[in-house]
Amino acid sequence: MIVFLDIDGVLHPDPCYDRDLLLSCLPKFESVIREFPGVEIVISSTWREKRSLTELRDLFSPDIAQRIIGVTPSWKDHQGIFNRIGYQRHAEVEAWLRGSSEPWRRWVAIDDKPYLFRPFSNLVKTKSEVGFDDLSEIALRDKLSEAD
Repeated sequence: MIVFLDIDGVLHPDPCYDRDLLLSCLPKFESVIREFPGVEIVISSTWREKRSLTELRDLFSPDIAQRIIGVTPSWKDHQGIFNRIGYQRHAEVEAWLRGSSEPWRRWVAIDDKPYLFRPFSNLVKTKSEVGFDDLSEIALRDKLSEAD
């Protein structure tokens, strides 16, 4: 299973004007991921546009950082997929999967912007103003448990 992870609105509230809240939901997210050792992570956040994979990994605890296997490409570089799917972040997920050695792998996305995904997709939606909360945690556990 692969988790496609957004950052703003997921790992902290969005907007996040208080530096003390930056990545404030990360411990809760990491605790869930630790319970599912076969899960790998791909960063789908716009943070990938200004930070290297190493810089992104450095935001996480070492045991979780080693499970971050990449970042999604931009939908702009995959117009054919975007034109077929019509949703930017969903197209980026699809493009990443198609470029991987296992495009059939099960996946779930965690994001606060459902309009970037096809309706009824494998999305755990967070509330932008809160981030990864108890309801998101339950939804993610349910999705990851389905894959076990």
